[in-house]
Amino acid sequence: MKLSPTLRCPCKGAHLKEAFSYDTPPIGETAFDLHGAPYQRHYERCDLCGHWFGRHGLDISELYNADYVNATYGGPGGMAAKLKAILALPPEESDNAGRVRRIQTFMAQAEGRRLLDVGAGLGVFPSVMKSKGWEVVAIEPDPRTIEHLRRVVGIEAVAADLLTLSSEDLDGTFDLITFNKVLEHVEDPVPLLAHARGLLKVGGVCYVELPDMEAATEGPEREEFFIEHHHVFSPASLSLMAERAGYHLLTLERLREPSGKFTLRAFLVALRVPK
Repeated sequence: MKLSPTLRCPCKGAHLKEAFSYDTPPIGETAFDLHGAPYQRHYERCDLCGHWFGRHGLDISELYNADYVNATYGGPGGMAAKLKAILALPPEESDNAGRVRRIQTFMAQAEGRRLLDVGAGLGVFPSVMKSKGWEVVAIEPDPRTIEHLRRVVGIEAVAADLLTLSSEDLDGTFDLITFNKVLEHVEDPVPLLAHARGLLKVGGVCYVELPDMEAATEGPEREEFFIEHHHVFSPASLSLMAERAGYHLLTLERLREPSGKFTLRAFLVALRVPK
């Protein structure tokens, strides 16, 4: 299986140049089961838009259905402990506190408070948004994560691929759809982002948060370039992805979070809602 990340670029990779190469995992990367395959992968960078594409032939197709929860958290019990620890962080040390604050400010005039969080993970963000009065629905592929979100976080959660879901499956449309550090894990994020348009209310907003290629200035050992990240975005490539998915870019910000992560965050509104 060869990994072929794409943003459906018209240039078809004509401006790609090889950048980082790896023959051993960088320090801090989760030790996923690669079935004995030699660890070889690399990143290519587009000289035109500045986007980074991860390339390798390692089989990580079952990563989020099986291995991720065990390898990252040590199983469901570890998820609950990690959630508690992150929620206990002081605001000045919490990436999530800044995210919630920014979204709450941006959405202050929104009439509704219905949120779909795609790739909710531990549930840190939906947990806080629930406490702020939002009705939250989360999507995750792993049944163990779904059970954690329902039982520990106390929100509605659906085990499914977003591309298979309609507004009828989710009991209506949403005022806000969030992709917090999700789209970089998807080989072809454009259809996923485009599909979300049909789940937004008229005037609804999509929030996207992604790793920033600015991390490249500090070298290939950065978390942004770990094996599960198929994409690392530039402001230009985020903007182009949004356009290809049928959105108008409302805001685009660049920041370094309390954790040290280099991050891009953007608010998008659908140009048109598909029938």
